[in-house]
Amino acid sequence: MTNWPKLDYLGWRDTCSALHLYLQIAGKYRLAHTPWLNHSWNATFYVTPIGLASSPIPDGPGIEILFDLREHKVVGTCGNGRKASFDLGPMTVAAFHTSFVQLITDLGGTPTFNGSPNEVPFPVPFAEDDRDRPYDGEAVERFHQSLMAVDKVFNRFRTSFLGKSSPVHLFWGSFDLALTRFSGRRAPLHPGGIPSLPNDVAQEAYDREVSSAGFWPGGNGIDYPAFYAYAYPAPGGYRAASVQPDAAFWHDGLSEFVLPYEAVQASADPDAVLMAFLTSTYEAAADLGGWDRGLLECANGQPREVRRPDAALVALAPSVGDEPVEREDGPSKGRYRLVVNGVEAEMSYSRAGGNLLIIDHTEVPAALRGRKVGERLVRQAIEDARRDHVEIMPLCPFAKAQIDRHPEWHDVLRR
Repeated sequence: MTNWPKLDYLGWRDTCSALHLYLQIAGKYRLAHTPWLNHSWNATFYVTPIGLASSPIPDGPGIEILFDLREHKVVGTCGNGRKASFDLGPMTVAAFHTSFVQLITDLGGTPTFNGSPNEVPFPVPFAEDDRDRPYDGEAVERFHQSLMAVDKVFNRFRTSFLGKSSPVHLFWGSFDLALTRFSGRRAPLHPGGIPSLPNDVAQEAYDREVSSAGFWPGGNGIDYPAFYAYAYPAPGGYRAASVQPDAAFWHDGLSEFVLPYEAVQASADPDAVLMAFLTSTYEAAADLGGWDRGLLECANGQPREVRRPDAALVALAPSVGDEPVEREDGPSKGRYRLVVNGVEAEMSYSRAGGNLLIIDHTEVPAALRGRKVGERLVRQAIEDARRDHVEIMPLCPFAKAQIDRHPEWHDVLRR
């Protein structure tokens, strides 16, 4: 069973700040010696059972940096078999910088890189930062355990997407473990303006439409560990979308959905709660943004099970013909359903008074996606609303996106 430890950001934030800056030093070394990969993916770190690793850096004989968060060391290895390390503990950022430069030199590398931090308030050059920093080893170990738990769920979520997706990786600039999905379409030029981050880096990072999620240990405007999710560009209605679990909320200051880590950690099934957040925030971005979900998605990956190719799925998929859309209507709730060869799609709604239907959820199984089944459900609701002289409020992101694409349906919307 995955260990989801309790995290107290305020109790270890000075150590967290120090670890953040130490990772920036190592990350800037990697950035300086690794060819650019789209969206800064050449600069990130990856969670391992021991800590955080850089993957090989093409400098000298080839160097990899590992932050061993169990034995509390920085370990460097290189292609000629040489190994060097130094201890993590109470120190200054300047002292860490000196030790890191020496480690790279001992491994046969070239320790040249930008000497100032990014994305932190009041940045001080690493070599000049002589303030004593604490090191709470137990808190660091709990943080590593949380990264392991989050990384597991993020990677499982990643398996259900066929489109372009980032790895699960840690950005040392904002100090977050992140995962990003892409619609495949270009995005408008990002305005930049992120503190201590060059505009060209921010603009390159967001030159395609994204739905992104991640995990912060704390900071970034909140004093507790939390998960976040956002879309760029944010489609209309995104901030008002219904997401799960109930503890998730829209943060006006960050312009992102936020889910406190504690709400996940303290739940009966943390993995399922986090997966619900990842899935619902992505679906809000994809549905409201008009992503081609039928083309981009697949079932969650399973061990030892090869994904069935799309050509085979299409051949086996039930054909959608003249099957009727059925309606089950009750005093307060109801639903539309369409069954094709035993596979059911549904759209549920609630009644608010005698003349308003609130569409709250649409579910189209993978076998029926890309076949306009969801559109048929919404179309039937529109036709019934006109006949019954009622109005519709589409809280469901999918239904709202469908109605937005059909101006001729807007006559039944609640004004």
